[in-house]
Amino acid sequence: MRNLNILFVCHGNICRSPMAEFLFRDYVRKKGLEDHFYIESAATSYEEIGNRVHHGTRRILDSLGIDCSGKRARRMTKADYLDFDYLIGMDEENIRNMYRFYDNDPEGKIIQFLDYSEHPRAIADPWYTGNFEKTYQDIKEGCESFLEHLKKEGII
Repeated sequence: MRNLNILFVCHGNICRSPMAEFLFRDYVRKKGLEDHFYIESAATSYEEIGNRVHHGTRRILDSLGIDCSGKRARRMTKADYLDFDYLIGMDEENIRNMYRFYDNDPEGKIIQFLDYSEHPRAIADPWYTGNFEKTYQDIKEGCESFLEHLKKEGII
């Protein structure tokens, strides 16, 4: 089983992508697979750089016993394309921004998080919807379907 580096990406790196980062870490830890993954998250924009995880995301993670207290928003870098095996966006806008930033994804590393679920779709930004519970449910589905995809493909 090879090790995979995963980068979750959203607009500001304070709501969806840190929720995905910490939920996926917890998910693989509970499955005994944490030694096979390096997981981070980043933003496509500069707007929230250095800020803490949004209180709505922290509330969800806290309720699950998951600590994200040290996380600060960061913007994706050119080096991330070399360092990560998967660059996982939350919606179409994130994907478009990543394609532009990473010169159209020559290695095919960019995916939308729910692409491997039974119902591929974008994960709505709770910054605008206010519905962090819905975001949590979608990200949970993304964690399960992405890990199942990796197993099915023999990647892990």
